[in-house]
Amino acid sequence: MGVSETMRAVRITEHGGPEVLALTEVAVPTPRAGEVLVQVGAVALNNTDLWTREGAYGRAGDPEALSGWRGPIAFPRIQGADVAGRVVAAGAGVDERLVGRRVVVDPALYDTEGPDANPVGLMGSERDGGYAEYVTARAERVHDVTDSPLTDDQLATLPTAYGTALGMIERGRLRTGETALVSGASGGVGLALVQIARARGARALAISSGTKIDAVREAGAHHVLDRARGLAEQIRTAAPEGIDVGLDVVAGDLVGEGLPLLREGGRWVIAGALGGYGVHFDVRRLYLHNAQVIGSAMHTPTHFALLMDLARQGAVQPVVAAAFPLDQAAEAQEELARRRHVGKIVMHP
Repeated sequence: MGVSETMRAVRITEHGGPEVLALTEVAVPTPRAGEVLVQVGAVALNNTDLWTREGAYGRAGDPEALSGWRGPIAFPRIQGADVAGRVVAAGAGVDERLVGRRVVVDPALYDTEGPDANPVGLMGSERDGGYAEYVTARAERVHDVTDSPLTDDQLATLPTAYGTALGMIERGRLRTGETALVSGASGGVGLALVQIARARGARALAISSGTKIDAVREAGAHHVLDRARGLAEQIRTAAPEGIDVGLDVVAGDLVGEGLPLLREGGRWVIAGALGGYGVHFDVRRLYLHNAQVIGSAMHTPTHFALLMDLARQGAVQPVVAAAFPLDQAAEAQEELARRRHVGKIVMHP
């Protein structure tokens, strides 16, 4: 397959607002040994894109420090973690049969080579990502989904949102017949949590508000709770025996409010802090009830492989809220930040 020498890409050269996103012409990256070159069909947006651009992650001992996902960013950086596309070239040592296959890229950079490795970096933050016409990736991190019934737009929504959701569900040990509480249910991770929990045979109670409630219910939630009203009472009514697993991307005050509603041996899994990273709760609600608070950052290679099996089967149906061209990356990120949409926003190079 013919590949041009240059490509369009959106890069940031410093932390800041949407104005730091710059469309530019750069060289097409050359795949190294063990890598492939992927022509990007669609790239999905995530909150990680906003927070990486803003430098909002902080550092251990300095929560206000400007930082990328796991530390300082080497600028300039092409953003974008979530890529679906086709392999167009292979580096040395890579099976040439991958060329031409439709793939999804696992965006995580792991601490080891094992199946249960932890993510310690992210494409679009610690290495260049998919806000471009082409991106390189290690061959073992691209998953062949050629036969998936999902569109490229839908496939692009999976890596971070659904990968994060599946990681939360696996770490929270959600089982068939259990009740899960999902916060932020209208967002990409929230909808993914609802769909995967339901596919697991669990009962999904979802927190949403306003005009988004119907869409969350249509996505598969068994019961939708209105966050504009008293949540604790709604949860007690919907789950009088308590919840087994809290799947939380909001944190803030919700942690202290939700922990007393866990059943004996319940698990509260946190993978975001949309409601604030400072939390307060009564620690007695943990040790007296054998409850657990679990941090969850994305997924392991094992989790991602399970997710790709779901994609090949069409067992999840991602909701695409809007699509933008690459040259409107700033507008796309601004729309993401407004949080008026349900589902995921994607871009086309």
